[in-house]
Amino acid sequence: MDMWLDQESYTIIIRILAAGFLAGLIGIEREYKRHPAGFRTHLLVGTGACLVMVMALFGFQSYMEANEDIVRYDPSRLASYVVSGVGFLGAGTIIVQGVSVKGLTTAASIWVVAAIGLAAGAGMYFAAIFTTVVVLLSLFFLNNVDRFFRTSVRPEKMEITVYKNSMVLSKIISTLEENQVVIKKVKGSTDEGENKDHKFIYDIHVQAPKGLERSQLYEKLLLIKGILEIEMEMSEE
Repeated sequence: MDMWLDQESYTIIIRILAAGFLAGLIGIEREYKRHPAGFRTHLLVGTGACLVMVMALFGFQSYMEANEDIVRYDPSRLASYVVSGVGFLGAGTIIVQGVSVKGLTTAASIWVVAAIGLAAGAGMYFAAIFTTVVVLLSLFFLNNVDRFFRTSVRPEKMEITVYKNSMVLSKIISTLEENQVVIKKVKGSTDEGENKDHKFIYDIHVQAPKGLERSQLYEKLLLIKGILEIEMEMSEE
C-alpha cells in the first residue's frame, strides 16, 4: 500500500475520515430526534466540505509550481463557496406550516458541520473537535434551558368566532404578535349552530407571557371589524 500512498495521501485520508466522523456524530443526534436531515446528510456535508478544503490545499500544487510566476492562488476562496452554498441545502430542511416554522436547528447544524469539515480539511483538528463537542452539548442538553425559559409563558387556547366572509385572520395574528403572544397553531372550522352559513371559528393555540393584560388584549381583538365572539381558555401546565 505504501507503494501508492505518500505522506500527503495519508494526511488527506486522516482529514476526510476525521471530518466524516465528527459530522456523523452530530447527524446521529438529528437522526435520533427524527429530523429531516439525519446521519447520512450530515456525514456527506461534512465529508464533502472537507474534500473541498483538501482539494484547495493540495489539488493545485503541481499547477502552481509550473506557473509560479503568473499564478496567485488563495485556497480560502473554495472554502468561502462552501460556506455560502451549503445555505441552500439547509434551507431545504426548513418547513413552514401555517404560522409555525420547523427545521431551523437542523439547518444550522448542516451549516456548522460544513464548517467542521472545512476545519478538519485544513488540519485544524482541535477546532473541529471542540466545535463538535460544543454543538453536541447544545443539541442534547440546551433543550432543558429552553424549557426553563418557556416557563415564563403559559399555553392557552383561543376560540374566535368571525363572520364567514370576513378577512380578519391577518389582523388577529398581528394584534397577538404586537402583544408578545406566540402563535403555535391555527385551525379554522365552520360554526355548526343555527347560523353556520354566516359564522366561522378560528381555534388558535398560543403562548402568552405571564404579565399580559388579557382584558386589554380581549378589547383590542374585539375592535377588529368582523369578530363576533372571543373565548380564552387557560391550559394546564
